[in-house]
Amino acid sequence: MTDDAHRFTGIYDECRQRVWAYAVSRAGRQVADEVVSETFAIAWRRLDDVPEHALPWLLGVARNVLRDSVRAEARREALAAELRCWTEGDVADEVTERMGVLRALAALPDNDREILVLVAWHGLSPKEAARVIGCSSATYRVRLHRARKRLQRAIAEAAEPARGSRGGDPAQPSLPHVHNLSEEWS
Repeated sequence: MTDDAHRFTGIYDECRQRVWAYAVSRAGRQVADEVVSETFAIAWRRLDDVPEHALPWLLGVARNVLRDSVRAEARREALAAELRCWTEGDVADEVTERMGVLRALAALPDNDREILVLVAWHGLSPKEAARVIGCSSATYRVRLHRARKRLQRAIAEAAEPARGSRGGDPAQPSLPHVHNLSEEWS
């Protein structure tokens, strides 16, 4: 066993239970194991930064891991709320449509979702969004156009079973909000 592995094992054996107890006290048992795993993964990667008395440092890392997970959860909830707002109307009448849009958006590759959300959710102009992505404005506009087309296809595909059961026109998506979304993302 190398010196680093030996040192890490000692730190883990000495502090694991206390880091776990800290995570449980802050976020509950369901999250604690994940926080402990991430905390010690960071400790392994940054072993040279871990001080002799490791517990306070580890608890600080665990605190940051918890903070980051809370932020990620808040982002997921905000995105879900925003997606619900994209399709307005009577909830009872439009549940199928909303689910179709959500499924279609979830089915897109991460890059397409990011390109669409930068403009639609974050309200960036294509020029500003291009800066975020790290490409030219012209390239971003092309990617945005393609992502919109893929979203429209995914929505149409998600609506396919509903269209067949309602006898709708196969040439028209049964989700009328597709066009509204595309206009909103312009």
